[in-house]
Parts: sequence; structure tokens; C-alpha cells
Amino acid sequence: MSFSLEKVVPWGRTFDEYVAMFALDSEDLAKRILGCGDGPASYNATLTSRGGSVVSIDPLYQFTAEEIAGRIDETCEIVMEQARQNADEFVWSHIRSIEELGHVRMGAMRDFLADYPLGKNAGRYIPGELPKLPFPDGAFDLALCSHFLFLYSAHYDCVFHLQSLRELCRVAREVRVFPVMELGSVRSRHVDSVVSELDAEGYQVSIERVSYEFQKGGNEMLRVRTSL
Repeated sequence: MSFSLEKVVPWGRTFDEYVAMFALDSEDLAKRILGCGDGPASYNATLTSRGGSVVSIDPLYQFTAEEIAGRIDETCEIVMEQARQNADEFVWSHIRSIEELGHVRMGAMRDFLADYPLGKNAGRYIPGELPKLPFPDGAFDLALCSHFLFLYSAHYDCVFHLQSLRELCRVAREVRVFPVMELGSVRSRHVDSVVSELDAEGYQVSIERVSYEFQKGGNEMLRVRTSL
């Protein structure tokens, strides 16, 4: 049985993971950034503390810190048990064991929860979801989508992915999505169709290798640039 989830779950990743997943350099980190589907990641908290400009959007942010913490507690063991049962789907190099995985993920989510009340008041955590975003055209330089689009390809069809990517391109000049794998460590069933359609619509589309790999074979991101 491969790694599977019945629905999207809150699962946080670190700033360093974001940098590696999206091949972010110092110039990227100085841009106006949107994190779409960030959930309880610590990326926003860390980048903000370093002077960056970042807004995260996720339906999770309609809830209080206490409610989110409860949801994390409910789902953590489900995800960890799936990882234990399907350990052969992952590359145990940067993260070396199931125990370290739990430590890293819970550390990121604790950092998020510590930052969340202040960040929400400051407008850095906004409730909302694809394929419609509450931002004006060109509000951001760069939009990042980690472990939502493509990962949940069994839950969301190709039309949803295209609508979502067009919307991200409406609000940002460049979009990066990681990974292009779906749950079960197989290439997303939607990738080829999405790339072909966006290319035909005039977007600059590429799939690029990155230095990060935790899912086996999951070391590529989708980059989409507008033609403007």
C-alpha cells in the first residue's frame, strides 16, 4: 500500500526546506512573496523575522491557534503512521529517520503557532483557497505552492489545477510549485496536461530540478512565468 491521505492535512515545513524546494536565492527572498497553501509551515515566521515580505493564504487560517494546534494533534499520528508503513517511498538523507521527521515537522509547526496570532493580526496569514484568491492583479512578485497542487492529484482534477495556476499567475509574475509528484511517490497524473495547456496559452513553463528530495523522485518543481 502506498502513502495516501483521505483529505488535505496540516503538515508544516521549515524555512530551509522552502529555500531548497523552490531553489530560492537572496534575490528571490527579497521579493513580495505569496505562500499559497502554506498551512502550519514556519517559512512565513522565519522570513518575516529576517526582514522579508511574505503573505500566506490557506483555509486553515480561519481558525484560532488553539483550534489549529488541536487539528495538528489529531492528524500528526495519521501522517507519521503512513510514513512508517511506506518508509521506502522516501529518501532518508537530510531527514534520517521517522523520529527525526516527527521532530522536524513538529518544530516547524510549533514555530508557526508561536507566530500565528501576531502574523494574523498583521495580515500575513489570510484565510482563503484556490482557485480564487482575494488579491489584486500583480500583487506579488513570486507565488509559492508547497505540497498541495499536484500532491493531491487524486483529490483535485486537472481543471482545478489549471484554474489554480492561472489564478496564481494573475496575482504574481512568477509561480513555483513543489513537488510535481502526487501521494504515493509517483509523478502527478496532471503534470503533462497542465504544462501543455499553459504553454499553449502563452505562459513560460518549465520543470526544473532542485536540491531537495524527500519523496523518492520528488526533486523537481514547476515554474510558470507570465508573458508580461
